[in-house]
Amino acid sequence: MIVCPNCTHENPEGATNCEACYTALPATKACPNCGASIQLDATFCGQCGHNLKPAESKSPILLPPPATETIVPPEMANVALPPTVLTSPSADILSPPPNRVEAQTAGEMPPKVVNSELNLPLVSEVMVPAGSLPVEPAAATVTAPVSTQLQPSARQLLHLQTNTIIEIPPLQVVHIGKPNETIAPDLDVSSFPCAEVVSRIHANIRLEGENYYIEDVGSANGTYINHNVLAKGNRHLLRTGDRIGLGKGDLVTLIFQSPV
Repeated sequence: MIVCPNCTHENPEGATNCEACYTALPATKACPNCGASIQLDATFCGQCGHNLKPAESKSPILLPPPATETIVPPEMANVALPPTVLTSPSADILSPPPNRVEAQTAGEMPPKVVNSELNLPLVSEVMVPAGSLPVEPAAATVTAPVSTQLQPSARQLLHLQTNTIIEIPPLQVVHIGKPNETIAPDLDVSSFPCAEVVSRIHANIRLEGENYYIEDVGSANGTYINHNVLAKGNRHLLRTGDRIGLGKGDLVTLIFQSPV
């Protein structure tokens, strides 16, 4: 049977949606190592700890092509190139324009220099009164807005027997259990009283968007949500105040809550 993570309704094998609340049921597959039923997006098998993610192949390092040497033909070795003649761009500007009026009598204003072809004053000698030209305002500096990415609010677990607050690490998958040689637990409960009922690989808490889900990954004594057993391979959407029991007898109890 498949237990709905939303309403805990027991559905028959092969069901894709809950018969009671129509919630999509998690899809499962068989572990290639031990054949146990696990979720499609699981990283490790909860029964045997087999790594389900293939190792990434390293891409080869590409070296740059060797530098090529320019070869000059023998017949061009002794050919002399013509010298480069540099022309000063200011030569035409410094030379006096044609048809400039040279005569000037004492006490008279100097005549305006004009262009004989268009009969227009040269731009270089037109007097512009100070303050007559408009002053362009300085360009304003525009600062691009910094995008703010909303982070999901953190959650905590309260160990009911010792009144201890446990911060849930900001990981996509948080392993709950005791130290072992296969998977190091992210939440180690071995120091709590009655920890012998907790398996070394007991349960996972998954973060999807802003929702937290809990799933049993093959514990020996089971995982209980609000005193109801959570079937292996199914997951439950955690809500504030949910009671998580690790093992039988409610000896290791965690309360899912928001930080105060």
